Amino acid sequence: MNRILFIALLMTLVQADLVAQQKDNVFVDSKGIMRWGKSKKEVYGFGVNYTAMFAHAYRTAREMNISIEKAIDNDVYHFARLGFDLYRVHVWDCEISDTVGNLLANEHLRLFDYALSKMKERGMNFIITPIAYWGNGWPQPDEKTPGFSTKYGKDACLTNEEAIKAQEKYLFQFLNHVNEFTGVAMKNESSIIGFEICNEPHHSEAPAKVTAFINRMVKSMRNSGTGKPIFYNISHSIHLEEAYFDAAIQGGTFQWYPTGLGSGHELGGNLLPNVNKYKIPFANNARFKKMAKVVYEFDAADVGRSYIYPAMARSFRETGMQVAAHFSYDPTFMANINTEYGTHYMNLAYAPQKALSLKIASAVFHKIPLYKSFGVYPSNVNFDDFHVNYVKDLAEMVTPKEYFYTNNTATSVVSDLLEHIAGWGNSSVIRYEGTGAYFADRLEPGVWRLEVMPDALWISDPFGRTSPMKEVAVINWRKWPITINLTDLGDNYAVEAINDGNSFAADASGKSFSVSPGVYLLKKKGVAAKHFSNDRLGNIMLKEFAAPSSSVNKVLVLHQPPVDASADKAVTIEATVVSGNEPASVEIRFFESARRWNPIVMKRVNGYKYAAEISEGDVKEGFLKYYITVNDDKRGFTFPSGTQGRPVDWDFLNEQPYEIRVVNKSAPIYLFNASTDAVNSSHPWVRSSTLKPIGEPGRAEWLVNIDNLDVADPENKNGEKHPDYSIRFYFGKKVAGRIKDMETKNEVVFKGRSLNEKPCTLQLALINTEGLAYGATLNILPGSQDYKLNIADLKPVALVTLPRPYPSFLSYYLESSAPGAFDLSSMESLQISIGPGIPVENLGQKWGFAVESVRLE
Repeated sequence: MNRILFIALLMTLVQADLVAQQKDNVFVDSKGIMRWGKSKKEVYGFGVNYTAMFAHAYRTAREMNISIEKAIDNDVYHFARLGFDLYRVHVWDCEISDTVGNLLANEHLRLFDYALSKMKERGMNFIITPIAYWGNGWPQPDEKTPGFSTKYGKDACLTNEEAIKAQEKYLFQFLNHVNEFTGVAMKNESSIIGFEICNEPHHSEAPAKVTAFINRMVKSMRNSGTGKPIFYNISHSIHLEEAYFDAAIQGGTFQWYPTGLGSGHELGGNLLPNVNKYKIPFANNARFKKMAKVVYEFDAADVGRSYIYPAMARSFRETGMQVAAHFSYDPTFMANINTEYGTHYMNLAYAPQKALSLKIASAVFHKIPLYKSFGVYPSNVNFDDFHVNYVKDLAEMVTPKEYFYTNNTATSVVSDLLEHIAGWGNSSVIRYEGTGAYFADRLEPGVWRLEVMPDALWISDPFGRTSPMKEVAVINWRKWPITINLTDLGDNYAVEAINDGNSFAADASGKSFSVSPGVYLLKKKGVAAKHFSNDRLGNIMLKEFAAPSSSVNKVLVLHQPPVDASADKAVTIEATVVSGNEPASVEIRFFESARRWNPIVMKRVNGYKYAAEISEGDVKEGFLKYYITVNDDKRGFTFPSGTQGRPVDWDFLNEQPYEIRVVNKSAPIYLFNASTDAVNSSHPWVRSSTLKPIGEPGRAEWLVNIDNLDVADPENKNGEKHPDYSIRFYFGKKVAGRIKDMETKNEVVFKGRSLNEKPCTLQLALINTEGLAYGATLNILPGSQDYKLNIADLKPVALVTLPRPYPSFLSYYLESSAPGAFDLSSMESLQISIGPGIPVENLGQKWGFAVESVRLE
């Protein structure tokens, strides 16, 4: 090519790049609102972080011989199906840079380009963080990577001159990088809303040096020619707020982990109080008000339920957040093991109810105006078109045209105007026994597209310790009856599969038919559809479908027996039976008489749920021990061991049955036992907290010693002090077998002692299903003994938000509307606090206690 032609071609590409930049670039107005350059409309977006291109997810795909491009295609389709229009990621700079900051054109960068191009095709926008500072190992050991972050580490990257120069070079080259698949440079990509300089810096230098560092990063990015907003994380080291506001940035980024991180188990109890408000300490700062506000990461970590995300989205909008990205969406190819980030779990196929909750949260971001307030908890559980319900584990959005729900619901809607449905379980418009999500969209009068995902079943706690050798969830492709009650379809509508490899066709019987996972056109009787499988519905193709294959390869029984039961009262045994096909039968046999008496047959309630009642005559004081056997035509599998065989077999050897303690109704109800429950309690970590055995087998006490209650939050040095140390334990499941007996109790009994050879004042509180606390103080002495509180003396007290949220500047205590009437049977959590009742002048002393148990009598 001659030089003149080359220059002409280069100018054409440059002009095309500039056109892309000018197409609808984003700017921040004088009130701190991001707006689209052409329309001047407010920017809003909601989506996820997703990291299949980097680090552990990338390595896992390679080890599994997975096509990462195909994996990205499938996951991006699910993003579209869930209504996401935003993507954020902290790029693993350690994998795509060298030690002096040169950008490396390698497979990670190519796949990153590919992912952005596929999301752009779906209309998604991006917030890109070019620098992560992380190694690429988690949860494995770090690899030896070529980047500057590997050489210097995060702390030095913020202060070392050579490291800063490397970052300047890298940022300049990163923004000038031209996407291999779109032909557009990062700096000009119209789908990029803005850039966040780096991920979670923790500055410890003087304010002027912090501002200088930020400005050097901004300058290197501006030197690329970009005019996009540049953001910086201002939710860390917030005592440096003025240093951030002095810098040449257009916005601040925030995160929210309202239930902490890394509990190691699924959290129980009502956590809506934890997401009541997202209060920023410097919200009234005039300079902050001129900044755009972005949520780069959020999650209700270790929460397996579906009620909470729309409430988080509501709180974000109330405080002025325009875009938010959940952390982190599990690539589907590895979501069955959840090894990427074990404290998080999000995937449409494997966590359908949580994913639907996130879909509803996305709708919150697109519908609710910035800064609109809905009051305080619990009055704010109904807001605009949305509703959240902890007890029912339900989030809903109801409009005349849209109906989204995460669980079985009795909400009545008028179906005549509906155009879009997304749900799980049963509602007034769709009834379905499977455990996957489904979507129904009206294409034209009398014609709907129905998409049904395969069944997802959690077979172990996904928030526990993870391993590639441990599946936490399985997928099952089973055919289930579905009933669709839409006036627009009527009865006996035609059903035609349109996804590849699915040839099903039939007419509904009335409003029902049996459906397998896939995509279907539903046509009212007598209506000829004008839509075909290759047509589009918004940003998806009608025939598109992506789902993992069936992975149920053995029979499983998921059953947690109640800890205690009351003598002479019937006990209902419930279990989830996971099998490829419906079992021939499921039965219970008592351990002591397994070979002599007839079994108790468990009946299928719906889907995979089975239940049976053990009559009061068989529930006597002592230990109720039993097996559950799942039978097919030829074999039986007996649980809890899963051994092939039946208890009636002469050579059945397994002697590890399920067990329930059966006690007299007058027996104490144990809410907390240190030996078994301390490990599952929520509390801020302190070195002086330890569990120690005491004399008798099975007994232990939990020692908690606090050196000084009068201390500042290291993350919020200028914030209000909270002279309190609290622990919380969810006992709801523990006492489920004795709820009726709770009504007969009138005392809370604390067994334990004070430490440090002096008395200690404790506050003991019970928390109900509404998330409201009722308690009183007691003075404990050295030497273990019982301390009693009359239940009638429990009064409303402050609820501590536990687990402690991050950022830690968020509210320590729940801001609540007036509490309701006290009802002991609704109590489900215990709160023990050091601080309330201690004189201010004594807060700096050492205070401690040892607890063995807390019970009701």
